[in-house]
Amino acid sequence: MTDQPVDLDKHRGMAAQKATDLRRALADVEANLRELREREADLENRMMTVPAASWPEAAVRARHLLNLYAASLPAEDTRHRALVAALFDDFARLSGEG
Repeated sequence: MTDQPVDLDKHRGMAAQKATDLRRALADVEANLRELREREADLENRMMTVPAASWPEAAVRARHLLNLYAASLPAEDTRHRALVAALFDDFARLSGEG
């Protein structure tokens, strides 16, 4: 009897090991996605309940909404993507970031 745990993955075939690795990676991604959605919902709830205290804070909220909008645009909608990018450039320039 040993105190060392046995790594059962090493005793399985390569295909089974790869399948196990993929299942574990997928479970990690799904858990991270769930956590991200929860954090995003919390952020959006705070944005809705507490009014912006300044123009820069309002711009942060607008950036979030524009990112959501841009993510929903079809890839071929280059005009609206360019418009969103130009607005982000304006935010950076006017806030002294760029």
